Amino acid sequence: MSLTAPPRLGEILLLNTSLTQNQLDEALKIQTREGGLLGEILISKNMLSPHEIMRALCVQLGIPFQDDLKINDIDPNLVIKIPIHYAKTKECIPIELKDVNGTQHLVVAVTDPFNEIIVDDLRVLTNYPIKLVTSTPLRIQEAINKVYEKNTSNLVGNIGDEFEENYDLDGPIDILEASENDAPVIKFVNSLLFRAVKEKASDIHIEPYEKDFVVRYRVDGVLKDIIRQPKKAHAAISSRIKVMGQLDIAEKRLPQDGRIKIKLAGKDVDIRLSTVPVIYGERVVMRLLEQTNTILQLRQLGFSERSTGLIESLVSKKYGIILVTGPTGHGKSTTLSACLSRMNSPERNILTVEDPIEYQITGINQVQVNAKIGLTFASALRSFLRQNPDIIMVGEIRDKETAEIAINASLTGHLVLSTLHTNDAPGSITRLVDMGVEPFLVSSSLLGVVAQRLIRKLCTKCREPHIPTEFELHEIGLMKVPEGATIFKGVGCQSCNQTGFSGRTVIHELMMLDDTVRALIVKRSDAGQIKKAAVAAGMITLREDGIAKVLTGITSIDELMRATHTEEGT
Repeated sequence: MSLTAPPRLGEILLLNTSLTQNQLDEALKIQTREGGLLGEILISKNMLSPHEIMRALCVQLGIPFQDDLKINDIDPNLVIKIPIHYAKTKECIPIELKDVNGTQHLVVAVTDPFNEIIVDDLRVLTNYPIKLVTSTPLRIQEAINKVYEKNTSNLVGNIGDEFEENYDLDGPIDILEASENDAPVIKFVNSLLFRAVKEKASDIHIEPYEKDFVVRYRVDGVLKDIIRQPKKAHAAISSRIKVMGQLDIAEKRLPQDGRIKIKLAGKDVDIRLSTVPVIYGERVVMRLLEQTNTILQLRQLGFSERSTGLIESLVSKKYGIILVTGPTGHGKSTTLSACLSRMNSPERNILTVEDPIEYQITGINQVQVNAKIGLTFASALRSFLRQNPDIIMVGEIRDKETAEIAINASLTGHLVLSTLHTNDAPGSITRLVDMGVEPFLVSSSLLGVVAQRLIRKLCTKCREPHIPTEFELHEIGLMKVPEGATIFKGVGCQSCNQTGFSGRTVIHELMMLDDTVRALIVKRSDAGQIKKAAVAAGMITLREDGIAKVLTGITSIDELMRATHTEEGT
């Protein structure tokens, strides 16, 4: 008895794809022996690509498949109501309005014609009935880039020819006060800054390529494309930003760093500016720091009740050093500010040295690093010791000199708080030793280490329950979902810009130094051994704290895996 596929599907696969009869027979044998879907078998054995399978299914089900989307004929007005992030994430692009039985339908090209959520979303966004055609991801992404570029090209206009250098830079620039007479480049840069603050972006990236340049925002820790513009406008925009940051606009061969202060709706925003020469021009990155006097408490940041109590017990000590570790941009300064706010009182003399000062706290004396005049972390620390301090906060320990001064200060009756860049809490020990600090000094001075990451919180308006697969549970170290717990995933809605996430929270681990850990430090044990001892003493790891937030619906499994992909499973 010969093996046969469902008549129509087998015929379609052979006629519309590169599949041969021998390959089809082999796949059918595997299906008979092991079960499973024919399409999945063909993909797993590299006989067909997912796109070929999709094309065949579309033919079988009578869904139009379109390789050529005729991008130049697509009306840019069709995408006005559809955010570019949604179009790219869902891989969809409207291509035409078509009359069907006297009713105007919006024809939309998609990669997944079986996703009914996209149809519902687009119907709501555009107020048109939706008719689907299928195309490849490559064609759809090309169409998205071209059509949205047409839609925004008027923002710049003849920007390259109208750059103005003369602009008042005394004090913060109020970007809402740009007049109609300002050059297009000024209005364009101001609009980028205004939109970044409005969307709560932490960074703005301006990246030049061969034929154009792209502007990207980092929102909740994730970069997203905002706009592409012709290459001819890039030099004027980068020059404008360098003028605002008081950099040398004639120097385009070397990296430069600067600072911009702007005012928006009465709020002061400090911007750290960095330019780096790349193959097609200067790459510009701006980090936005909103100057605020509002200090959140540890519980508001996402720390558990247990950890909050332990951290508060640490900061009540008279001397010693407390470290907060984690990658750049993951809230270390915010955590330290919450600790300082907790300790702030008229009876204490608190001094900080920071780069930059992100939170201005009344009653605390804060010093801004200025390397150009020799005011470094180390030099400021030496001066602090002659200022009769009770508590010292060092923005970052970057070298052996700073580390040794901080540790010696902690051993002579001062409480010192600082940050390091390490992946986890035990790693901070080996980092200090690698810097050249003697292990016995680390062991005798260190009180505790907080390691943290910021992860995105699910949007509470559109999240929905999710039944995880065995693979997902295995990835986070669970056999099954505990009774009474519900795991959620993000869907995307207008409130969260179709991302499924809104805001961020902390996941953390807190390593308290007991006699066992101190003994391991003196023996120069590696971070792995120190971690085992800390876990045995009750330390909850980053991954475990993240799992707790997944099980309480705060974040998703995918987001936890993204944020802790460098961590070992626990």
